[in-house]
Amino acid sequence: MIFDNKKCVECHLRDTLCKCLSDNEFEALASYSRLYVYKKGDVILDQDTKCFELVYLTKGVVKFVLNNDGRELIVAVDKAQTLIGLANILNEDINYFSVIALTDCNGCAINLSKFKMLMMNNKSFMFEVMSLSTQMFRGAINNFISVARKQSNGRVADVLIYLSDKIYNSRKFVLDLSRQELADFAGCSKEQIIHTLRNLNNDNIIKVSGKNIEILDFEKLATISKVG
Repeated sequence: MIFDNKKCVECHLRDTLCKCLSDNEFEALASYSRLYVYKKGDVILDQDTKCFELVYLTKGVVKFVLNNDGRELIVAVDKAQTLIGLANILNEDINYFSVIALTDCNGCAINLSKFKMLMMNNKSFMFEVMSLSTQMFRGAINNFISVARKQSNGRVADVLIYLSDKIYNSRKFVLDLSRQELADFAGCSKEQIIHTLRNLNNDNIIKVSGKNIEILDFEKLATISKVG
C-alpha cells in the first residue's frame, strides 16, 4: 500500500548512508522513491525474483528468510532504521533472500538502478554502501557459525542475546517471532526451542510467559552462549 507525502528532508537515511550525497543527488534519488505500508506477514522482497527497488525500513521489524529445498532458514532479524536489499547490488538484481514483515512496517522503496548509478558516480557513497553491506553480512555469517558449531542451548542463548541487544534494546521484551520462527533462526527444532526456554526459565536465567521474555541473569546466559 502506497501512502503519500514523503518527508525526505527529515529522513534518517539522509544523515547516515546518504551523507556523502549532494542535495541535488539526494533529491534526485528521492524523486524515484515511494513510501509503503507493510502489514505483519507481508513479503517485502521475494527470494529468487527480479529486484527493482531497495527498501529503507523506517518502522518495524523484519526477518530475512532463505528457502532451502522447502525448509525456511531465518538468516537475520533486523529493525528500522535499515536498508533492505543490499545483496542485490552485486547479485544481478535477483533477491537472494525473502524479507518478510514480523510487525507492521513502513518503508521507502528506492529505485535500484538510480541507486547504483549514484554509487558509480560518487565513490564516497559507494564506500559507505559497501561498508554497510559488509556489516549486515557479518551478522548473518556469525549466525551461521553459531548454528554450525554450537548445541541448541548455545544457539538459543545467542538468539536471545541478539534480540535483547540489537532488536529490542532491553532485557525485557515481547517477542515478534513465533516459537517456530525462533527455531528457524536458531537452527534447531521447535521442540528444542520449547525445551530450552523451559530449562532456562526453571533455572531462573530468563522468565518466560507466552511471548514475554525477561533476561534475569545475563551473565549466565552469556556463558551458555560462549560455551555452546
